[in-house]
Amino acid sequence: MSLFDNTQFAFESKSDKDLKKAYYLYKLIGSPTLTSFGTSFFKLPFAVDLPFVKTAIRETIYKQFVGGETPEESVLVANKLFKYHVSSILDYSIEGLTEEKQFDEVRNVILHLVDVAKDNPSIPFVVFKPTAFGKIDLFEKVGKKQTLTPEEEKAWSNVRQRFEAVCQKGYDLDVNIMIDAEETWMQDAADDLTDEMMVKFNTKRALIWNTLQIYRHDRLAYLKEMFAKAERENYYLGYKIVRGAYMEKERARAQAQGYPSPIQPNKEASDRDYNATLEFITANHNRFGLFAGTHNEESSELLIKLMNEHGIAKNNPNFWFGQLFGMSDNISFNLAHLGYNIAKYLPYGPIKEVMPYLMRRAQENTSVAGQTGRELSLIEKELERRKKSK
Repeated sequence: MSLFDNTQFAFESKSDKDLKKAYYLYKLIGSPTLTSFGTSFFKLPFAVDLPFVKTAIRETIYKQFVGGETPEESVLVANKLFKYHVSSILDYSIEGLTEEKQFDEVRNVILHLVDVAKDNPSIPFVVFKPTAFGKIDLFEKVGKKQTLTPEEEKAWSNVRQRFEAVCQKGYDLDVNIMIDAEETWMQDAADDLTDEMMVKFNTKRALIWNTLQIYRHDRLAYLKEMFAKAERENYYLGYKIVRGAYMEKERARAQAQGYPSPIQPNKEASDRDYNATLEFITANHNRFGLFAGTHNEESSELLIKLMNEHGIAKNNPNFWFGQLFGMSDNISFNLAHLGYNIAKYLPYGPIKEVMPYLMRRAQENTSVAGQTGRELSLIEKELERRKKSK
């Protein structure tokens, strides 16, 4: 029997009505045809401006996977989860920005979230995407060490200032700052900039955290390279470890442009490197902060085993498990009951702006083998348990 099979713990925060809604939603998501249709429909520029569409989204997929439209709404959800010892990471899920004014506005939002998180134990991290602070093309050009125009030099200086403003405030208020990973062609510049922030602010502990997508075949080697650097220069590393979120896009681009795919050849290779990453970090845990972002039960059980073997306390503030809000509650809530640090990624934002995120979630549940079926079987089991206990 798995550590994560206790459905009473898994769904203790949900009413019968909530569970039934989730059940029917996962039934819909489990149909690739319906998911494909929905993804295409909601890409229409007018679709989410239609009142009946907004209402349908808000009461279904939005409510399942998103904390709300504002930080205040999301904090209410976070506080509810924290009653069950499950923390949250507020994620302002806005994408596709292109204007300097927009990037400054997002920086201000993230700075506000640092204030929200200060002294709030239910929100242990503040997160942002690099491309929320600058154009993806600019990150790509900087990463490739290409010559920038004077205008681009100024724009990159602005990106650096936005990064530093958020990291400095996190340092001043003792709030962890997590920086998401994105597409490979922009990631080198984001990695280098994040490492600069680690060197500056991670002098006493892991306060600035980068993200490694292990479906890339080069990430384990990169991790070991950064460990050697941190050992030489005496600073701490914080990493969120995930399998990844852009696989189809990465492979298609590599094929179209004629370069080797950066993605692992198969899922087994991703799983192998993910688990090897957990092993490397726990073996060198005095130098690391680890946030294991995974919906994989075997990897979660492995990390529990490794923490025990290396004498890492369940509540060690540098070691976290994480899942997305609305998914894998059986892992999150059972880990919380066992006494481990657990945080849900809790996206928020206006419906129209969060739609790209929601569509990825729907597609992910369709494409990840067994994910939707696992969610449905757990919900069915809990509804049956509740029925018998009445």
